[in-house]
Amino acid sequence: MNNISIFGTSSDAGKSTLTFVIAKIIQDLGYKVAPFKAQNVSNNAHVCDDGSEIAVAQYFQAEVLGVPTSYHLNPVLLKSGRGNSASLIVEGKVVENKEVLEYYRDLDLLKPAVVRCFEYLDARYDCVVCEGAGSPVELNLMDKDLSNIFIATHFNTKIILVADIEKGGVFASIWGVYNLLPEKLRANVIGVIVNKFRGDLSLFDKGIEIIQTQFKIPVLGVLPYVPFNLGFEDSASLKNFVQNPTNKKLDIGVISYPTMSNYNDIEPLIADDEVLVEFIESNISLQKFDLIILPGSKLVIQDLLWLKKTGLFEQLKNSKKPIYGICGGYEMMFETLDDSLQIENKEPKVEQGLGFIEDTIIFQKDKVLKKASFELFGHTLNGFEIHHGISLKYPLSFEKDSLKGAFVHGIFDNNAFRTTLLKAINPSYNGFDFQAYKTQTVTQFISTMKEKLDVQKIVDVL
Repeated sequence: MNNISIFGTSSDAGKSTLTFVIAKIIQDLGYKVAPFKAQNVSNNAHVCDDGSEIAVAQYFQAEVLGVPTSYHLNPVLLKSGRGNSASLIVEGKVVENKEVLEYYRDLDLLKPAVVRCFEYLDARYDCVVCEGAGSPVELNLMDKDLSNIFIATHFNTKIILVADIEKGGVFASIWGVYNLLPEKLRANVIGVIVNKFRGDLSLFDKGIEIIQTQFKIPVLGVLPYVPFNLGFEDSASLKNFVQNPTNKKLDIGVISYPTMSNYNDIEPLIADDEVLVEFIESNISLQKFDLIILPGSKLVIQDLLWLKKTGLFEQLKNSKKPIYGICGGYEMMFETLDDSLQIENKEPKVEQGLGFIEDTIIFQKDKVLKKASFELFGHTLNGFEIHHGISLKYPLSFEKDSLKGAFVHGIFDNNAFRTTLLKAINPSYNGFDFQAYKTQTVTQFISTMKEKLDVQKIVDVL
């Protein structure tokens, strides 16, 4: 059976969602299917079953398919680093911080890891669905493209193009990408999916005819725009969330600092019909919020300095509102943050935190990676830790009056804890089952997309 590459004709075309949609459709036909992305650039990561670290998008895709999670699904991950560098994670473990130019120069050194991981999956699954990255035809970078060109060429994958009609210029993007692909890869293109169409789909019937008759590219489907508030991969997807609570009980403000990470922690709140979430990017008043969340951060001290520069730092220090800190946000709640080892910063740095917790966060070289059940705030909570900073006095969590914080991600996924926390703020809050919501949303999304896809055409080629 052939493997598949999902190429976008632009960034944020919908590759991540269509990867799990197509993979799930193939799986439901009785085949063993796994998701894969050779290289991802994202601050949003998850700890796998094997204790390694991969991008959230691949973890979410694996969750949808019900397959074990491991570093094989995403062998190379780049996260924001100090200055112009990036934190390089290879086969689930931090290797080093590299300057971006140095990373591209040494790219060939990463190919063996990518090949090892792909071959591991290929030996265990009937079909590997490989998500591409950005556009596959950035001509100045094609020889450095691990996720698109390298995978499709080295493993001779069949290719599905995904075009975002909402961006405009859909015909030019399809024609351009297809014709700029190497000849060998053009021959492997199954067809194109036109994504995110708003309104009556029949309005694009003429467009289908043009693409198929003039471009000679099969159209595999025109998919409607459907908001999908799960599996946020990057800031672009985060800003596209749609929320319209019909039974609002609480306003929750999330401090959106420049290197905010693990947006997925907020997904259960966005999904909640009793909660209105607002991401705070400037020094607006925090008085209207019933709860303020300090989310994860890839560069904690840098984001702490941003809080001070904007004026939000003083607001937070003087606020009487309930505050919850997650991982990097939890670290900001301490008296002092000590990066003498230059884990996050170019120079040794010690910075004053919010001072809610009497202890110092010390950044250590070895990253804590742990997926487990935790005893927190009177609940048994499933989640994961992923951080360099440590506290000797409060190694996991802290609670005092209206202040709470913990290193644990995924905490709001736990229905009992979330309900207890929010009900304490507003007794009329009822709560909901996030897991049931997630299952229903994913199932309905896949079903909607499947109806508009020419599944048989895809299967015939595979």
